[in-house]
Amino acid sequence: MASIDRTEALGYHIGGKLSTKITKPCANLYDLSLAYSPGVAIPCLEIDKDEELAYKYTGKGNLVAVVSNSTAVLGLGTLNTLGGKPVMEGKCVLFKRFADVDGYDIMIDEKDPQKIVEVCRAISKTFGGINLEDIKAPECFYIERELQKCVDIPIMHDDQHGTAMITTAGLINALEISGKDISKIKIAVSGAGASGIACAKMYKDLGAKHIVMCDSKGVIHTKREDFDKLNPEKKEFAIDTDDRTLADAMKGADMFLGLSKAGVVSKEMVASMNADPIIFACANPDPEIFPEDAKAARTDKVMVGTGRSDYPNQVNNVLGFPYIFRGAMDVRATKITEGMKMAAAKALAELARTQPVLDEIRQLVGNPNLEYGPDYIIPNPLDPRVLTWVAPAVAEAAVKEGVARVKDFDKAKYIDALLAKRFRG
Repeated sequence: MASIDRTEALGYHIGGKLSTKITKPCANLYDLSLAYSPGVAIPCLEIDKDEELAYKYTGKGNLVAVVSNSTAVLGLGTLNTLGGKPVMEGKCVLFKRFADVDGYDIMIDEKDPQKIVEVCRAISKTFGGINLEDIKAPECFYIERELQKCVDIPIMHDDQHGTAMITTAGLINALEISGKDISKIKIAVSGAGASGIACAKMYKDLGAKHIVMCDSKGVIHTKREDFDKLNPEKKEFAIDTDDRTLADAMKGADMFLGLSKAGVVSKEMVASMNADPIIFACANPDPEIFPEDAKAARTDKVMVGTGRSDYPNQVNNVLGFPYIFRGAMDVRATKITEGMKMAAAKALAELARTQPVLDEIRQLVGNPNLEYGPDYIIPNPLDPRVLTWVAPAVAEAAVKEGVARVKDFDKAKYIDALLAKRFRG
């Protein structure tokens, strides 16, 4: 944040960051008659007979709604409804830049989660998917769950699942490098909001069995005085333990995940962790502990990721959401399943693990010798290959799990189509 000039930031956003464009010619009267009356009546009647034809004759299949009520905006907390609009426009920019998905930001002036569900349900037919964004917990859990029940397009609250997928990819590779077994490691989590809980759930799906989660009051354990007042999502991670503080949780831990606030982790806490620790300190703009401090606390191998672009292993949701929606919508999926999310995480991990680092990425980060290892367990967000690794993995998983309307799926042909899209002028 400190490196961004305020005047430049405001100037960049003047007039907004989005516009619409015409994709068909409209240069003469005949073009006009095709675009609108009377020619438009013909596809209207076809769609009236079969709603699925909206994917063919309209932009529905490439259009995502980015929906928010600005109750949990980045690291800014609750803003007025329009306060979060620049973020949602930015999300649409990333959808287009990285996966050629059209996004439209929709700000809902409403706090009641059931009313938000109803608004989204009512407009859902327009879109190929809905990306919920910057909606606070626990309401976000309810909105995502209930909305998906009543619509037939993919719904994803990216604040939850995007971070979960990226950190899971990093965890897969970090475990491979350190030779550790997911079922035997201890994971300490600081932050029990939407992202922290989604990450912990995904780690459990991967095979983790020992997760100690902390909220602002300390470890979530079964004997807490406020246990009965905890939301169901937190209660799922309440355990019988003597750990009471984050410092307790980190003793003997193999992994630390931070989605809380700056500076809550000390060098002493890192020193108390198990051999070759994994540290994802993702608070923004400043992490729970800076990488140089975490590494200074140890003499062994430390694998550190943050949410920042000026350090290795950036946990950046842009590695996930554009490609997940790209793959899901290209096979006309009705939902995004846990299997599709895990397929995305594993594809990211495999890309970093098996493919050489591009020279352009090495030049970008200023490290000509960068290769798979502690400082490269997650692909760089600007690696163009992410599109052709993640989107096909998601699409294939959707077909296998039976949630895709497209049944005749050829992965190789799909990758060729994505390559053409990626390099399109």
